Amino acid sequence: MATTLKQMLDRLPAARRQRVAAGTERLIAEEMSLRDLRKALGQTQDQLARKTGKSQVALSRLEKQTDMLISTLDEVVRGLGGRVRIVAELPDRPPIYLTGLSGLANDDGRGNGPARRPRRTAGS
Repeated sequence: MATTLKQMLDRLPAARRQRVAAGTERLIAEEMSLRDLRKALGQTQDQLARKTGKSQVALSRLEKQTDMLISTLDEVVRGLGGRVRIVAELPDRPPIYLTGLSGLANDDGRGNGPARRPRRTAGS
């Protein structure tokens, strides 16, 4: 007969089970959907929609998407009072913060948002 996960965990010493439980909670806390994040911050879709200039319906659709533009994600997270940072983790190297991506280009690191390049006009 196969051993269940519960049976395996029950065999571990109490201290080890506590470490496993703490690690599990940490991993769960690190993984949130946009909807979970919005709710954890106590905001409604209507409130966030007003902050981002989107409709509540559009925000509802965004929360259900599994793929979106980085600039869109950044806009929603900024509406929640945060910012998006993308980190590349490579073997045998320290983490590298990527810049120059869509709406994240040239973020000054002080929470002031991306530095915008002037728009080119005809003749420039």
